[in-house]
Amino acid sequence: MNSPVMLDRRSVLVGAGALIVSFSLTPGFAQHQDVPSPTPPASPPGSLKISPYLDSWIRIDADDSVTVFTGKAELGQGFKTAFQQIAAEELDVPFASLAVVTADTGRTANEGYTAGSHSMQDSGTAIQNAAAQARALLVGEAAKRFDLPAESLRTENGAVIAPDGRRLGYGELVVSDLLHVQAQPKSQLKDPATFKVMGQSIPRVDIPGKVTGGEAYVQDMRLPGMVHARVVRPPSYGAQLIDCDTSAVEKMPGVVKVVRDGNFLAVVAAKEFQSIKAMNALSAAAKWQENVRLPKQDDLASVVTSLPSQDSVIFQRSDPSAVAQKTLEATYTRPYQSHGSIGPSCAVAHLADGKMTVWTHTQGVYPDRQAIAQMLRMPQDAMRLIHTEGSGCYGHNGADDAAADAALIARAMPGTPVRVQWMREQEHAWEPYGPAMVTKLKASLEAGGKIADWNFEVWSNTHSMRPGGAGCLLAAQHMAQAFAVPPAKPLPLPEGGGDRNAIPLYTFPNAHIVHHFIPDMPLRISAMRSLGAYHNVFSIESFMDELAGLAGADPVEFRLKHLDDQRGRDVIAKAAEGFGWRAGERPPPGRGFGFAFARYKNLAAYCAVASEVEINRETGRARLVRAVAAVDSGQVVNPDGLTNQVEGAIVQSMSWTLYESVSFDDKRITSIDWQTYPILRFDAVPDRIDVHIINRPGQPFLGSGETGQGPAAASLANAIAHATGKRLRDLPLTRKRIKDAIDA
Repeated sequence: MNSPVMLDRRSVLVGAGALIVSFSLTPGFAQHQDVPSPTPPASPPGSLKISPYLDSWIRIDADDSVTVFTGKAELGQGFKTAFQQIAAEELDVPFASLAVVTADTGRTANEGYTAGSHSMQDSGTAIQNAAAQARALLVGEAAKRFDLPAESLRTENGAVIAPDGRRLGYGELVVSDLLHVQAQPKSQLKDPATFKVMGQSIPRVDIPGKVTGGEAYVQDMRLPGMVHARVVRPPSYGAQLIDCDTSAVEKMPGVVKVVRDGNFLAVVAAKEFQSIKAMNALSAAAKWQENVRLPKQDDLASVVTSLPSQDSVIFQRSDPSAVAQKTLEATYTRPYQSHGSIGPSCAVAHLADGKMTVWTHTQGVYPDRQAIAQMLRMPQDAMRLIHTEGSGCYGHNGADDAAADAALIARAMPGTPVRVQWMREQEHAWEPYGPAMVTKLKASLEAGGKIADWNFEVWSNTHSMRPGGAGCLLAAQHMAQAFAVPPAKPLPLPEGGGDRNAIPLYTFPNAHIVHHFIPDMPLRISAMRSLGAYHNVFSIESFMDELAGLAGADPVEFRLKHLDDQRGRDVIAKAAEGFGWRAGERPPPGRGFGFAFARYKNLAAYCAVASEVEINRETGRARLVRAVAAVDSGQVVNPDGLTNQVEGAIVQSMSWTLYESVSFDDKRITSIDWQTYPILRFDAVPDRIDVHIINRPGQPFLGSGETGQGPAAASLANAIAHATGKRLRDLPLTRKRIKDAIDA
């Protein structure tokens, strides 16, 4: 990947007839100080709240080309294509004439992290409304020039057209300040019945390079004069570098520098393989002092629940008229799990003329910039972070740390671009994991078979230690003047962290739900896709199946019996219909059927999944034969893109649920490769996955990237229980655990 041209938004447009962008991230609305405002103005929608000027989102050039800006990072969700569709639709311009610029601290709005399935909900909504308002402004400008009422004009193919056929292209209409206006609280959006681009399965713009081996990722970047760096990580948490003779390494072919700052140790070479050989030699020369500090893994549930916790009741409902008859209790566990990114983390940094530029696959360019600037003690305005896709992500993996590594090394080599590439064992041993979790459930049924009371407790660490401060970065923690890891904090509801989706969408007369937040973090942890929702939904929906069995009820009918939300009911019905679910139907020998449902965070997309699983009773191997999902994410922009997301969620969740678990001894992480940390292989991919979309034209976009992980896990577990007659409650549901359950 060649060096991109560094243009800021002001310098792109020169000459008459172009829209000169005045980029602003000023929050709120400007007011005259001498004019009192008895009531605050209504907020604009989506991320327009944080960056209200239209020209922060839309640029129109004199040649009629349109650029759309988003502060979100494309991670494989396909939103870059969806945003292009949204803008094309609302602006009435050809899809191919638009370009989308993603997260870049020098060009785009600060939309924080790309996380929590917020891209469509926040950025997509902002772009839709900004584009609609921009179109109205262009029509208004044309009305002045035509001397006609605005309502008599129409837009088509990037132009405003008068009733007599006169035509003014958008490039002719733009003036220097046309779009430098603040977003209005509500724009006149197009009628979904008129859509020509939105709602269509347009091929994703990010796919061609990825499937042809083209330049698609930060790992592919090659800048002129670039050197290659490798970091020597400590062997374990808290290890101290007590000695390292670097003289032999410095004489190795191609080596240009050894960088040491406290426990941070790296080597730089002219060529990549030279840097790898030098890293290995440097690692052999380094002497470390290690400490015993990791918990026992053989009884992780007891370890987790015995740690000091901050306890809070997050939901309570009481109705003494409901009388309990039968009671069931269960405990479910989730181990620490890795992101398992196929491509280890990578970043490129370049310090030139006192300015640091970092190309990174972080999910938050602005927070990461803040953290790295603090680490280097540089002003933030002297640093620019540009999001560049990474080959493997979804959550807080090693991306931010690799960016910090590259910046720290580049500071020691001004004028030279530095590429840092992690090794596989470094990614597996040092990335922040998804936290271990324990849930305990107890519920009772009344005489009619409905749930009379529901008790749910969840123990979990925080689910985000993302940068924002230098102490969240490995390099900063390992420097001689080290930055302390900041205290862990729970993520607040309604979205939550460890308690995300701990409150069921079902209606129970009595309910008591407790979050045990554990500040102490034995292993390095942070955000992994869907946060606590994966395990909480797995627990809730597994337990709903167990309760359905206790009630002698069909699992689908039992769920509908407790669900008032009509959109949720529609999704359950659609998945059951698509699967061919029939109450009491027996599967073929050795197979089982499972079902599960959730609304992600209880405020994003709805998803239900029905599964058919095959069990080899001799080996315990479970194979997902087919899955049928139904999803409601509001207004659908790209049906194929939404289908991709749900298919990916099911496959990813299948891997977590059947295979994945971080292993460690009392000092070190021991799951450092694909043998010790197995993931789903191609030969275990389901025969088919069918996704049924319930489109809601005109409804708000609902985040869908993480809606399927929890239901997919529980659906698979329920199918395994159906096939074997044995209930497994400890993740992952490995073939050994299944075989042991069958033999027992």
